[in-house]
Amino acid sequence: MSNRRQFIQTALAPVALGALAPFSAFAQSGALPLELVKIINGFPAGGSADVTSRRIGDKLGNSSYTKNGAVVENKTGAAGRIAVEVVKAAPADGSTLLLTPYSMMAIYPHIYSKLSYDPFKDLVPVGMGSMLSHGLAVGPMVPASVKNVKDFLAWAKANPNDASYGSPAAGSTPHFLGALLGLNNNVDLKHIPYRGSVPGIADVIGGQLASMITPHGDFIANHKAGKLRIIATSGRTRSPFVPDVATFAEQGFPDLIVEEWFGFYAPAKTPANVIAAANAAINVAIKDKVVIDSLALSGMVPVGGSPEDMARDMKKQYDAWGPIVKRIGFTAES
Repeated sequence: MSNRRQFIQTALAPVALGALAPFSAFAQSGALPLELVKIINGFPAGGSADVTSRRIGDKLGNSSYTKNGAVVENKTGAAGRIAVEVVKAAPADGSTLLLTPYSMMAIYPHIYSKLSYDPFKDLVPVGMGSMLSHGLAVGPMVPASVKNVKDFLAWAKANPNDASYGSPAAGSTPHFLGALLGLNNNVDLKHIPYRGSVPGIADVIGGQLASMITPHGDFIANHKAGKLRIIATSGRTRSPFVPDVATFAEQGFPDLIVEEWFGFYAPAKTPANVIAAANAAINVAIKDKVVIDSLALSGMVPVGGSPEDMARDMKKQYDAWGPIVKRIGFTAES
């Protein structure tokens, strides 16, 4: 429980209240409870976003928000942006929610010159569902003598042709973690973007790729089986799921502290009473033991909190990632 509290406390540090402006639009009321709610996420089945959507969605029923558990739809494509567009265009009555990592709201605006949505105007925060840290893992291409981040950087300098890392997508948080690791330590690490974690992890295990940065929960089974080695995690404290692995910060890399949350959003102008009911239902759902245990299997902890909490941290992350993205120099076409 203490680990969960530490995650929550670091996520909700006070910041400017500029992200709260959308709430002023919610003057009208909506009829509750709803018969059916859809949760849209932009990532494949089985991943962290999908697990969060389904496990929390299953427990939203029999509440003042909705009579039944939510139906989850995976609208993949365009690095998750299609799902955002679907929810942006959905009726503003609470029947459709978006579940997304904060990167799509706080980082994407800095890398896409023509983003099809404004995260501060087209959508409104409802509540945070889960949080995770990312991990750096190496496979058989990297010698067994490499046991930590400093070892890995030394190996990468000595083997520039093999010095690479994969991420689940270009422009993702793991992509930028790897870019910062190389940039801040004067090591040329070639980035290999994948479509999700699974193919990249397969290449690490198969010896075709030196390393991978992705949500650390995606590595845990193979780490415990000895097929790859997690050598760092990005949380402020060690992950309760792989407590044997030191954080980047513990190893002398405090610039790589990142804890990423998955949050629920509704279309702009959704009535305030609907937002409040949805938030209450989410906060009840994340306390269910089935939800907690299911999230843990994927290396995640429940978060919860108010829409205002989420809006504050979204603005905090947006402000923090802007200069980082600019320094790295990465841009993407819409």
